[in-house]
Amino acid sequence: MSNKGSIGLILGSAIAPEAIANAAAQAESSGFDEIWLAEDYFFTGGISGASVVLGATNEITVGLGVVSAVARHPSVLAMELATLSRSSPQRLVAGVGLGVPVWVRQMGLHPRSPLTAVRECVTAVKSLLAGETLNRHGDVFEFNDVKLRYPETGPPMPVRLGVSGPNMLRLSGEIADGTVLSVCSSLRYVEWATERIDEGRELAGRTDPHPITVFALYAVDEDGQAARDSARASLAFYRQHGPNALTDVYGISDELQVLIGKGGYTAVRDGMPDQWVADLTVAGTPAECAAKIQALWAGGADSVALFPIATDRLAEIIDLTASEVLPRSRM
Repeated sequence: MSNKGSIGLILGSAIAPEAIANAAAQAESSGFDEIWLAEDYFFTGGISGASVVLGATNEITVGLGVVSAVARHPSVLAMELATLSRSSPQRLVAGVGLGVPVWVRQMGLHPRSPLTAVRECVTAVKSLLAGETLNRHGDVFEFNDVKLRYPETGPPMPVRLGVSGPNMLRLSGEIADGTVLSVCSSLRYVEWATERIDEGRELAGRTDPHPITVFALYAVDEDGQAARDSARASLAFYRQHGPNALTDVYGISDELQVLIGKGGYTAVRDGMPDQWVADLTVAGTPAECAAKIQALWAGGADSVALFPIATDRLAEIIDLTASEVLPRSRM
């Protein structure tokens, strides 16, 4: 692990399930510190993907995240996490959040109070993993004499929140063991989010470590412009759904809304300034990508998890990153 910060690789989502095991083994042998399994609905399953990665690797930390607090009942989520934790002790980090609102709404699962749903889910999951019996009647979830037959047996698995808005970030500081920040996070946003997390930690009187992982859309190529062009399309995919806290803090929400109104994804892709790509992705030559990783560390990230865009060249991207980006980042 770098003495500056960790570097992870995000698998799942746009990566075909059958490619995950080989990519995970390659990433571990190539010097990555972590492997994260994104659960973007409706692509590749995060929990099943984490199981594949744990089986294909030996020691590397595996992050699950983030999974939606409302897509599974917390009792079921805790059961799945305990199974993975007991099968691969001290290797798993769980990430939980609401999920991308547009996808959650597609399933008819968007709660009246996302903050309440995430709080109830995470506190219940942590209690169940610890072997407690729950009898709770919350605003979102109900537990009637629920107890895991096989709770965790070793040190507690870290449960982090994958969230973006100010109240959710404060909640993460209050109840979680770390925070996962979304793709499209600018350096300004990382610094702002860290302040909100610290507010929640102060409110709860917490002084324990609270690692922050930043997910980053990732395109690397000896031709830096080709990498940035690739990143532009993926950035537009994530930003076509509209403004949020990330764009508010970065200061582009109004401009983004205008582009969306002109033609959705295509207008966002073709109309966004080059500076958005530079600031909201890790894209460019190996040296440029390494410098962006270092900047995110300096801004408050403990770990930067790279989300490769060129999934058809995944093995090549892992090799190039291992040989050219990881060493530069850790200098």
